[in-house]
Amino acid sequence: MRKLFIPVVACMLVILSACGGSQTPQDVKGNGETSAAAPASNDKKSGTVTYQSESGPVEVPANPQRVVVLTRFLTGNVMALGVPLVGVDQMSKTNPRFEEKLKNVTTVSDESLEKIMELQPDLIIGLSGIKNIDQFKKIAPTVTYTYGKVDYLTQQLEIGKLLGKEKEAKAWADDFKARAQKAGEAIRAKVGNNATVSVIETFNKQLYVYGYNFGRGTEILYGEFKLGMPEKVQSATNKEGFFAVSTEVLKDYMGDYVIFSKNADEDNSFQSTNVYKSLPAVKDNHVFEADAKAFYFNDPLSLEYQLEFFKKSFLVQ
Repeated sequence: MRKLFIPVVACMLVILSACGGSQTPQDVKGNGETSAAAPASNDKKSGTVTYQSESGPVEVPANPQRVVVLTRFLTGNVMALGVPLVGVDQMSKTNPRFEEKLKNVTTVSDESLEKIMELQPDLIIGLSGIKNIDQFKKIAPTVTYTYGKVDYLTQQLEIGKLLGKEKEAKAWADDFKARAQKAGEAIRAKVGNNATVSVIETFNKQLYVYGYNFGRGTEILYGEFKLGMPEKVQSATNKEGFFAVSTEVLKDYMGDYVIFSKNADEDNSFQSTNVYKSLPAVKDNHVFEADAKAFYFNDPLSLEYQLEFFKKSFLVQ
């Protein structure tokens, strides 16, 4: 995914020092995407299956019960399929949509070798390039994914294959896409087919605008809803997926509607400036603020939240 769910990355970054250490916008990019793989083959006698990962076949539990996820980009994907988690990263635990379900789950990172060993996981999931990959493979079957290779629906299908939940993953993907597109039709009918929308967020005292496929609901807005993206946003985010803007030129990147992924811990003082207050979207009450910590990524749980937020914001305002 390039620089999350920033430059949720610069992501994930996209982000936040809450994840430990300094982070970039990419630390919180929304996409923990994966590469497509063939269906896992069954080995009923041993209770395992061979999963065709991007780095080759991996023998994994047919029904994993103690999973460690070392990337905030995939935690929600596993949670959505009801597979037990015993270890996740710090940022996942501070997600307001996740924290209650993860309150008894241990906080880990790719440097927590001893702690993860004590958890006795039967499967470890992470991003390609994580530290200590060889040691993790000695603890439990370990599967990694390259961030940004496929779309958010394919990502969930791959996680479904890995966890023995492919049918459930496909059912969700088909249903979500249909519901999102239906909502998009209703929204376009209300705002007009030519309406544009921008997605913004503050990170490390810098304001960013986001392009398609970078979490924060962009997959839904520009993909399933087919809403327009301001021309300057499209050109500025074409390469990295996000772009830093100053308050002075903010008007050049704002659409008819604005989604503000707002983190209360960040510097949001730009909202007090005359430049911001004079924006047409602000004057028309077309700025919709969402909780950034629940809005960064594009896992099923985050996407469901984003879809309901958009329906309420656009249709019930």
